[in-house]
Amino acid sequence: MATSKPAPASKKFPMPVPELATPRLLLRPLTLADAPAIQHAFARWEIVRYLADRVPWPYPEDGALAFLRDAALPAMAQGREWHWSLRPRQEPGRLIGVVSLMDDPDNNRGFWIVPEWQGQGLMTEAAAAVTAYWFEVLGKPRLRVPKAAANIASSRISARGGMRMVATEERGYVSGRLPSEIWEITREEWLARRGNTTG
Repeated sequence: MATSKPAPASKKFPMPVPELATPRLLLRPLTLADAPAIQHAFARWEIVRYLADRVPWPYPEDGALAFLRDAALPAMAQGREWHWSLRPRQEPGRLIGVVSLMDDPDNNRGFWIVPEWQGQGLMTEAAAAVTAYWFEVLGKPRLRVPKAAANIASSRISARGGMRMVATEERGYVSGRLPSEIWEITREEWLARRGNTTG
């Protein structure tokens, strides 16, 4: 798990993305070998409709491979993004979703999980684990997450994690232009919630 002291990665020599764990999940860094499982799990309207409109839809047959090869893995190697597959501890060979961190203004975390595994609090666990990594290992000052206002389930995950809505705007999603919310938590707020204000 993440440590309580920040140890920012060198921009010249970024740290490898580590495996993380929660009580019920293993979070493993994405690799090219994950392409078939992502392709199989991801291409569903109920997963993509509230994702940013840079996601192609209909999802092409090589969509997962292109995402990993051309976007996610190069960004991970450069220390700009951190992507993990979500796997149940009891079935570590089964990919059920992805959670990501991005060093972009107003867009630092994203995730998806297949519908069959929703409603169990698993994404709340995964979001907490990567948020701890963001603040306690990477030492980032704040985490901001945009989301469609209609995506109530995602808003609940942010609220449970101590985030608050700080702005509203309109953004493009796979399902079209929609009213959106920006949610935020600062490193100080995160550490206070963890009972560690001296980090």
